[in-house]
Amino acid sequence: MDWENARYLLVEQQIRPWNVLNPVVLDRILKTRREDFVPQDKKELAFVDVELPLANGAVMLAPKVEARFLQEIDLKATDKLLVVGAGAAYLVALAAGLCSQVVAVESDATQAELTNSQLKAAGIKNARVEVGDVLAKHASGPFDAIIATGSFATVPNELKEQLAANGRLIVVVGEEPMMHATLVTTDASERQVFDYNLPRLQREAAVFEF
Repeated sequence: MDWENARYLLVEQQIRPWNVLNPVVLDRILKTRREDFVPQDKKELAFVDVELPLANGAVMLAPKVEARFLQEIDLKATDKLLVVGAGAAYLVALAAGLCSQVVAVESDATQAELTNSQLKAAGIKNARVEVGDVLAKHASGPFDAIIATGSFATVPNELKEQLAANGRLIVVVGEEPMMHATLVTTDASERQVFDYNLPRLQREAAVFEF
């Protein structure tokens, strides 16, 4: 496959039509090899407009959703970002090129290890993934921006409380069949930015009993 052409078509045919027009975000997408961050058995689907299943019921977000999240959160070069539910490393890799530091928390240890190895292979040094409760207060906080990669019934107070002054949080909230990506700021405002359904974010690793 011609990955460079696929990346160009991704931007022109999926991402721009979804109202992602920020040139900084688009440039970062064109420079980041999404195909290196998808599960190996799904590499041919790297640029398809679908969510890709990951471990523990999580998903890798569709490319247009990752792009829209980044546009709405409006990262600055000096920002410190928290990604809640790391999923595949692609969103973390994109964000790492737009801000100073990315800390991601993932409940699944295997997924976290894979994500860290993918980031290392890509030469990304300002991002790391830790294993833990995705809603627990993080020692590196407060954060200028927070992105949640799964849904909640309502906006979690645990995340709002980790925002720095002038901080922004984007999270999908609601119940099927209608959920909304919601932008939350530290002045307590909440704005629905687009409709989209996502699986619930796994707060802690699943425990199997035998």
